[in-house]
Amino acid sequence: MNQQQISSYIGLIQSLLVSPTGNENKIFQANQNLLDRGLVQVMRKIAKIKRKIGNLNAQQLENLATMLEINLKNASLSVDEETSLIFLMQILKVISDNEGRLETAYSLLEYNQNQLNENLLRVLQTWAGENLPKMEPKLAQNIAVDIINFSNLVLEFPFGNQSNNVEIAIVGYEVSLKVLPRQQFPKIWATIQNNLGSSYQKRTIGNLEENIEVAIACYDAALKVRTNSALPEAWASTQNNLGNAYQQRITGKRKQNLENAISCYQKALTVRTLEKLPQEWASTQNNLGSAYHERTAGERKKNLEKAIACYNLALKVRTQKKFPFDWATTQNNLGNVYLDRMLGDRRDNLEEAIACFFKAQSVYTEENYPVYWEIISYNLAIVYDEQNLRKVG
Repeated sequence: MNQQQISSYIGLIQSLLVSPTGNENKIFQANQNLLDRGLVQVMRKIAKIKRKIGNLNAQQLENLATMLEINLKNASLSVDEETSLIFLMQILKVISDNEGRLETAYSLLEYNQNQLNENLLRVLQTWAGENLPKMEPKLAQNIAVDIINFSNLVLEFPFGNQSNNVEIAIVGYEVSLKVLPRQQFPKIWATIQNNLGSSYQKRTIGNLEENIEVAIACYDAALKVRTNSALPEAWASTQNNLGNAYQQRITGKRKQNLENAISCYQKALTVRTLEKLPQEWASTQNNLGSAYHERTAGERKKNLEKAIACYNLALKVRTQKKFPFDWATTQNNLGNVYLDRMLGDRRDNLEEAIACFFKAQSVYTEENYPVYWEIISYNLAIVYDEQNLRKVG
């Protein structure tokens, strides 16, 4: 390594350290001729010196050196996979630099949503799965936390192929568990288990029945750490999620699954109160309403009245002004219960159902939400058919 090479390496390193977050990819691409093991060696030496004098850039430089070294080891990747790896490094650094705050990362993901593909899935699985356990523990743990935040972001990301998004999130959570065991990181481990459960509930690849069973197992695992006494709000969140999984469950008897769901929601509501957690309380009330609507245990007419009561409670918080989409969802649910209601005047119940469906369609319009609009239109058609039959009769 001659002085000219060292000078070129140092110049590149300076560019990396002074550039705004997110520009590393461009700098590396513009200096492909310098991306070699010599650069890694110089980066590590400079990082060591900076650490001795307490310079804040030391860890950033060490992380970049590690990432570059891994990239060089993965030189056999295809062009598309290499692009995916560079993007993954870039977004993880943005997440790390912003200490888990995801606004900047969201913008980057929005601009590069085409990167959420099978190449990224494979790269995350092979790169993180193989390399995290080999890294210095503290660095591996920090990167794993960044991967968790990335997975959280991708799981809720509304654009791109939703099936790919869920698979990427699952892989991210699973590789993070390799370096964040329950014994050392119980709260993080439980959060990963909870989020894995949510991912498997959303999963469209594989067997639906098996995915729901995995989700339930993940929630049960999370609840070993997320107890009511130690972490009440997290416990309530997982209980609510577990209730949703039991509502979706295919295995076992439907009657018992719904009773389990109702029990989970009722537990969640001991913590998710209107006063302390109004949005969460309303969400769980909406879910409980759905469970009572489907319930087969007990008297059908009483269950439907309980469902109506739950939905009306949810609507105290889920107003059209503050939460239009949640309001519309609950209105549609309420309309369906009025359609099935056994108490009261049948004509009045049908009119209530129509009013609820119209409210829901004021948000879920044909232009913006054609699928939801069609579902509600179908519900309205059922009501109109019955009204017409009553007129003829």
